[in-house]
Amino acid sequence: MSRWRAAAARIAAAADSRMLSRAFSKAGTPAPQPTSRAFSKAAAAKSRSPSFAAAAATPTASGARPEVRLNSMFLSKPCSLALLPDSPLRVEEPRFEGIKHFMLTLLLFYSKQSKSIRGANVVYHRITSQVDKSDIYDVFQLEKTFKTTFSLLVLHMWLILRRLKEEGKDGVKFGQYIYEIYNHDVELRVSKAGVNLLLTKWMKELEKIFYGNIVKYDAAISLDACQGDLVNVIWR
Repeated sequence: MSRWRAAAARIAAAADSRMLSRAFSKAGTPAPQPTSRAFSKAAAAKSRSPSFAAAAATPTASGARPEVRLNSMFLSKPCSLALLPDSPLRVEEPRFEGIKHFMLTLLLFYSKQSKSIRGANVVYHRITSQVDKSDIYDVFQLEKTFKTTFSLLVLHMWLILRRLKEEGKDGVKFGQYIYEIYNHDVELRVSKAGVNLLLTKWMKELEKIFYGNIVKYDAAISLDACQGDLVNVIWR
């Protein structure tokens, strides 16, 4: 079992375990109950039935790649990636004059670090706006779960960070600001998924997965890589 599958299984187990009964009770959601003996007997009897055996013997498509709706990918014509003037994703740098500009200057609002942090927030907002769109899930027939969303988030982060490396030291530093925002967002997403206990442990596991995927993506587009390596790595 890969590291990602093991971590995902442990997260799911933690969310369903009795250890989270208090978290469920605070949220007003009943904690998961253990399976009764009567249900176990009924399930065992059902598994021995001919119809159930035939269904179990039928090969499923769970291990196969889902159907890709290529026609759904090209509903719009090619256009510029630049944001429209009235786009809600466009963020303009605030401009102040007079005493406001003077006070903000004293508070280092216009410093290089402050501008970089605001810019990193804008870039990461663009990333999440793409990851949370339903289009990519519909095209590739993906179920919108924490696993798929996290995988897409890591993929988009890799694209951004690799591009920023080409800008030298300033690009790497700007990418670090984006990575810090990413970590905070992932922590919130893990909490929303129902894992509130041992959060630090899960964050460390997800961090290992992040860096592991980054290394694999880089290797898949290196000069020594074969055609199709990137596709296979993304699928895994």
